[in-house]
Amino acid sequence: MQHNNRFFRWLPGLIIILLLSACTAHWTYTYPGPLPSWEDGAAKQQIIEFVNSVTAPNSTDYVPPSERIATFDNDGTLWSEKPTYFQLLFILDRVKSMAADHPEWQSRQPFQAVLDNDIESIKAAGAHGMLELAMATHAGSTTDEFELMVKDWLATARHPRTGQPYTSMVYQPMLELLDYLRANEFRVFIVSGAGIEFMRPWTESVYGVPPEQVVGSSIETRYEVRDGKGVIVRMPELHFIDDKDGKPVGINRFIGRRPILAVGNSDGDFQMLQWTTHGEGRRLGILIHHTDAEREWAYDRQSTEGRLDKALDAAPENGWLVIDMAKDWRAVYPFE
Repeated sequence: MQHNNRFFRWLPGLIIILLLSACTAHWTYTYPGPLPSWEDGAAKQQIIEFVNSVTAPNSTDYVPPSERIATFDNDGTLWSEKPTYFQLLFILDRVKSMAADHPEWQSRQPFQAVLDNDIESIKAAGAHGMLELAMATHAGSTTDEFELMVKDWLATARHPRTGQPYTSMVYQPMLELLDYLRANEFRVFIVSGAGIEFMRPWTESVYGVPPEQVVGSSIETRYEVRDGKGVIVRMPELHFIDDKDGKPVGINRFIGRRPILAVGNSDGDFQMLQWTTHGEGRRLGILIHHTDAEREWAYDRQSTEGRLDKALDAAPENGWLVIDMAKDWRAVYPFE
């Protein structure tokens, strides 16, 4: 009986110790680190080390928040670009919806190829053909009307392979990278060859990037008064192409600071990464290499979209980090 009394005297303390141990184990288990959809390998660690080095006040690489500029390409970097660029698919749908008012398109290239669903002929028309299609379908409307066209298309259009909305074809690891950078007081900009007014209606809701932090290609616009209201009208004239050597020019013109971090996926981003990493102080250039044929697509040097050839060869000598999608990403899309 005496032994039993001793046991019961010790029992409350034993219970408290066990409860505290359980709580400690719980709280040390439930907090994931940054970039959870990235594999815990060298690529992820290099990104984290770079961010730590430029944000720690006692670091020799410290960069004040006002200078923490990060620029991202869009097609193939933040969302997919296969089977072809999503803005091109938007243009093709616009041609078909407008065809009844343009009977001459039935026998005029590249419009005839669009109406015949001849994608190869459309691609063969090259940049000149794409520009002609864009001018015919994008000009004449006001900026408000065009924004509504884009939003309506994104609300109903579906990717031909996955059946997902195009705004779901974004890369989960890149969404995490955007959030991680913003949490460390970076300002994030999209710098893309796609049309600036095609991207601005949705980048804030999808990426958290507001319209004023989007740089892209553009056509001429002018101010008019229609029905007593002032509007901005889109004209059938090219204003600026934000691709290749146009990207550093666009960054300088519209952002006004050289980035310390630039992310792309193709030769069209070569000059942006080059200009970024040639600046003073600690900097990082990143290339997304599409190597995952099972979860996305595998392509690089011979692709008609997002060709990665010259930039891939230049990566080692420039110290650019090449992300292998198949090896470095645990997931590709949010819907996975």
